[in-house]
Amino acid sequence: MEKMNIGMVGAGFMAKAHSIAYAGMPMFFWPAPAIPVKKIIADVNETLAKEAKEKFAFETYTTNWQDIVNDPNIDVVDICTPNNTHAEIAIAAAKAGKHILCEKPLSLTPSEAKDMYIAARDNKVTTMVAFNYRRTPAVQLAKKYIDEGALGDILDFRGTYLQDWSADPSSPLSWRFQKDICGSGALGDIGTHVVDMLRFLVGDFARVNARTATYIKDRPIQNAGIDSLGNVKADNTTPRKPVDVDDQCIFMIECKNGAFGSIEATRNAWGRNNYITFEIHGTKGSVYFNYERRDELQVCFADDKSDRRGFRTVYTGPNHPYGDGLWPIPALGIGYTETKIVETYDFFKAIAESGETSPNFRDGYAIELISDAILTSARTRSWVEVPEIEEN
Repeated sequence: MEKMNIGMVGAGFMAKAHSIAYAGMPMFFWPAPAIPVKKIIADVNETLAKEAKEKFAFETYTTNWQDIVNDPNIDVVDICTPNNTHAEIAIAAAKAGKHILCEKPLSLTPSEAKDMYIAARDNKVTTMVAFNYRRTPAVQLAKKYIDEGALGDILDFRGTYLQDWSADPSSPLSWRFQKDICGSGALGDIGTHVVDMLRFLVGDFARVNARTATYIKDRPIQNAGIDSLGNVKADNTTPRKPVDVDDQCIFMIECKNGAFGSIEATRNAWGRNNYITFEIHGTKGSVYFNYERRDELQVCFADDKSDRRGFRTVYTGPNHPYGDGLWPIPALGIGYTETKIVETYDFFKAIAESGETSPNFRDGYAIELISDAILTSARTRSWVEVPEIEEN
């Protein structure tokens, strides 16, 4: 069985998630399309890089990501760094002929995303953007129902991604609150997950109308090297710096196929942990999904008998998407790690078969165009058309 050598850039939370996925993928999906070999991990902080090498079971480490890109033995470059570094690393990796898995969002701007997409396309490398939530089996089941026509023509939808980890003003100024590093706040960090999910399920976006808000205008300066995601609180003596990205984003969408809907994303919703939801209505039925109950898909079909009509629960398991590779009993429990394992499986399968997967860099570029239109709409308080992808 072919082996694929992994070079990972970044040694934080996402490096942990990806490393577990590489270890677990062949155990869940056997025979595996390829066996991941964790060769080298990079981080600018040598202490973190050295620790990550041991903790995540890599063969060696470096403090220079170019060592990974320039290593002829590396097949896959896995980018788990803050958003402002994605473009430089990915373009160099594409030019070196490496396949690329990149964390979301793809880039800071549509221009960067376009350069990444074209570099990957022209160098014929397989790419994936890590919008892993769409690989939850219940989401894939919703897609199956839609594609089969079980919901009829899609009329409308609504989606949410609500968290509360940044609702406390004493939470430190993570890089996720700094525009020059992250590009946007709640929109890029979490909202794009729902954009990807609904674009996958319903269709391409035509235009948007958005509002954004920043509720906490400054935050304590963070001293730790690893993003704490609100788990660490600063005291009143810690110096503070301004926040220049959105805490909340709400927008309406019109799709090219005529469906319309809304998405809300906020990291300031007390009591919400990882509340990713969508509800989609069609002429023949509806589906509802809540990631905090991710083994479940709520369904209602118009041809149900009138005395039985209403939402009922389908528990995902062996008879549903990816069910043959995951757990053998419905509702046994699908977690965040399993979505990363499925993501890794699909990525390696595409590499092995010289095929395409999604979301790839083209999809990531499309989402950057949508995100830019959303921010423009919020600034101008008007409907904004989403530009078409530029292929040249």
